[in-house]
Amino acid sequence: MKQAKFRNMTLGDKIFTLIIYTMLSLILVVILYPLIYIVSASFSDPQAVISGEVLLFPVRPTLKGYIAVLQNKKILTGFTNSLFYLVVGTIINLVMTMLCAYPLSRREFTARGWISKFFVFTMYFSGGMVPAYILVNRLHMINTRWVMLIPMAMSTYNMIICRTYIVNTIPDELYEASQIDGCTPFKYMMRVVVPLSKPILAVLTLYYGVGRWNDYYTAMMYLNDDRLMPITMVMREILIMGKVDMTKVQDATAAAKLQGMSELLKYSTIVVACVPVMLLYPLIQKHLVKGVMVGSVKG
Repeated sequence: MKQAKFRNMTLGDKIFTLIIYTMLSLILVVILYPLIYIVSASFSDPQAVISGEVLLFPVRPTLKGYIAVLQNKKILTGFTNSLFYLVVGTIINLVMTMLCAYPLSRREFTARGWISKFFVFTMYFSGGMVPAYILVNRLHMINTRWVMLIPMAMSTYNMIICRTYIVNTIPDELYEASQIDGCTPFKYMMRVVVPLSKPILAVLTLYYGVGRWNDYYTAMMYLNDDRLMPITMVMREILIMGKVDMTKVQDATAAAKLQGMSELLKYSTIVVACVPVMLLYPLIQKHLVKGVMVGSVKG
């Protein structure tokens, strides 16, 4: 079928199609190769990594890197903290987004236009870093788990997407029918709007979840306790500050082994840190495309 379509194309269309496929193939290689290299390096022998033997496939495969990750208490603590911030933070995000998006979607709410403008204003203008730090400090959230959850409780952009989805997808007739049956506005939101909003909630789960997992700035600004640090801060310490000082190691062989394990630990930590986010995609793939397309219409 595809071959028949290609044959029926004009010469110009064939050249254009070949150029597009060639460019897409090059982009795929540029994006995919670093990922393959990191995974291959994480399973390779430490000496093969530092000597540059790893190109595409693992060299002398080993699990030393992942064993080192499991034995590193700081990495396990950071991973556990990030999972907590991901799950609890995303739940807070979804609840707050729905509680804000639903009232702003109701036509009978006459002040929704002005309130929406106030929300949009915050997307472009903010108090800045110093006032934000003073506010968080006055709320006594410095060095607490709350500082990773509350300040980012809702994204205005995601709220607008959710509101747009509700307006364009859920007809007002359902609300009128629910009122006839004696349903309160809150019950209508919980029993009708939320179940019908699964596609957009799946999209927002992905958006919020990836943002929570990759959050680095908040922890750097407000956390000093290692027991509360997310995996991103632990990776920063390993990737940037975890370099081996060769001048302090007299034995060249020991120095090489130490440097090799340090490099191997970096790649293994990166792979482990990417696993939870990668698992989000297949879980919400069913609703992802529909939610993105519908939520982006008439925004």
